[in-house]
Amino acid sequence: MHPRSGLIPTGRAGRAGRPVRLRRAPARGSIALLALVAAALVLSAPAAAAPKVVNGAVGPGFSISLKSGGKKVTSLKAGTYRFDVTDRSAIHDFHLTGPGVNKVITSVSFEGRKSVTANLKRGTYRYVCDPHATFMKGSFRVS
Repeated sequence: MHPRSGLIPTGRAGRAGRPVRLRRAPARGSIALLALVAAALVLSAPAAAAPKVVNGAVGPGFSISLKSGGKKVTSLKAGTYRFDVTDRSAIHDFHLTGPGVNKVITSVSFEGRKSVTANLKRGTYRYVCDPHATFMKGSFRVS
């Protein structure tokens, strides 16, 4: 770069060692400004949406349920969901199955709360207590 003109040679040297083509060098502050703008864009980008929450419960007694917003889940839209399951009995489990999903969220002998995130695709999903599958079960559709 020429110290006074700020021009940068971009081609071969011609006669007398002079450059054939010249271009203007970027201003010193422009690179810093570009970095500042890029950082601002990264920091202001919206964060990924948190998964929607569905609440499951199994026990006490012989009950199993799946609710969202306090209402029984019968249908959901395809997407990512967090299943928060409360297991109140050591003789039950909470098992969720459907297209691409086969998760035992709480196991037999476990009591407490567990969370699992699942990406639900279109189709029918079932939740069941495996030891009592004939009467402790439910299902919902995803569209």
